[in-house]
Amino acid sequence: MDSLENISSHEVPGPRKSCLNKYAFAAALLASTTSILLGYDIGVMSGAIIFIRENIHISTIEVELLVSSLNVCSLFGSLLAGRTSDLIGRRFTIVLAVATFFIGAVLMGFAPSYAFLMAGRVIAGIGVGYSLMIGPVYTTELSPSTSRGFLSSLPELFITIGILFGYLSNYFLAGLPNHINWRIMLGLAGLPAIAIGLGVLVMPESPRWLVMKGRFDEANKILLKTSDSNEEAELRLKEMKTAASNLGSQFSGKGVWEELLLRPSRSLRRILIAAIGINFFMQASGNDAVVYYSPEVFKAAGIHNKRHLFGITVVMGLSKTFFVLVSALFLDRFGRRPLLLIGTLGMVGSLVGLGLGSKFLVENDPKPTWAIVLSIIAVCADLSFFSIGLGPITWVYSSEIFPMKYRAQGTSIAVSVNRVVSGAVAMTFLTIANKITFAGVFFILAGIMTLATIFFYFFLPETKGKTLEEIEALFEDDKF
Repeated sequence: MDSLENISSHEVPGPRKSCLNKYAFAAALLASTTSILLGYDIGVMSGAIIFIRENIHISTIEVELLVSSLNVCSLFGSLLAGRTSDLIGRRFTIVLAVATFFIGAVLMGFAPSYAFLMAGRVIAGIGVGYSLMIGPVYTTELSPSTSRGFLSSLPELFITIGILFGYLSNYFLAGLPNHINWRIMLGLAGLPAIAIGLGVLVMPESPRWLVMKGRFDEANKILLKTSDSNEEAELRLKEMKTAASNLGSQFSGKGVWEELLLRPSRSLRRILIAAIGINFFMQASGNDAVVYYSPEVFKAAGIHNKRHLFGITVVMGLSKTFFVLVSALFLDRFGRRPLLLIGTLGMVGSLVGLGLGSKFLVENDPKPTWAIVLSIIAVCADLSFFSIGLGPITWVYSSEIFPMKYRAQGTSIAVSVNRVVSGAVAMTFLTIANKITFAGVFFILAGIMTLATIFFYFFLPETKGKTLEEIEALFEDDKF
């Protein structure tokens, strides 16, 4: 991990070929694995909820509360994570995140009743909120500018891998008795939490957090490992010191929220709008709800065999994983805006196709085969376009645009909006679908994605290749 690969940075003049730094990659990889916890929960709950419903006989409202409670409670984790990480550091906040999630997973696995199951979801949700905020922030602060897009998109890759593992868990454990299978499905999430917690202990601290605390020698040692040369490390350290010059050596994050929300500068207000906007539209796209309730959607399409249902979701998981990896690999080459706009436009078309397929399935009996095929393809396409654009880029963009002083707590505000909208969509998805059909819901989501495309085009400048210290100036440009 300590060995270095050549890596050029925007911070160092002169054109040189860019290679991925192994030390930065390993640290970012470890930090990003925390996101697998949310992904696994999203994927596994889509199937586990079927067996929970059959085993403990809960209503549709109770299903929606159970599914959405993790997202709603993650709001509190993400809000707390900003101040916590400013106080104790990025690395130990990650440890806190996985420890909290582990406790929640154990409670869910051994829950004797719906009340205990909800308690586990609440605790796990707080851990998820911590992990969603801190993973991207840590990775962004550690990464060189030339590979920041790729490294900062790793959390979404691990969310997607977690979803795939959840689907596979559904598929292979579905044959067990109903009072056992869902418990194992949910309890298994505790195993990666233990592994991640142990792995995080060998990670370095964020050099930018160390600079904010006045610990320049420690920051320099880490920068030497994540930079191409001593000169590059020195220049990066100098820029960080300049950015932190007015913070003082005892910076704890106190008063940051007031500045962000009550008296922001013109550029900071624009940054906050961009960060909140991209997080809002990420969840308003309905992606999480489509994943959570995809078996319900396919049951409505006439597919009732549980193994077939879970087999289709495995295909969906593989599709998501492939396309989020494609996005991660090309983010630093093509930039954030092109992939984001392609992704949202693709989602518009996919959701319209899914709406049309669902409409014909509702109105015809027997169900036309072409409509079933169209619905399956459209769901996979929707999730794939999400994985190209909104999925990875939301985490990259919202964590890199805030100035050093505001990064942790600004990102926590944006992620809190993400969690509120995710919970609201998950909590109301089935109820609204029962009122206006799945087709109606998908047409509404297509309209929301159209608005998202317009917002991204006008309000999100390109950040590719810019240092974190340079990005603030982008939001001061009158052209934006």
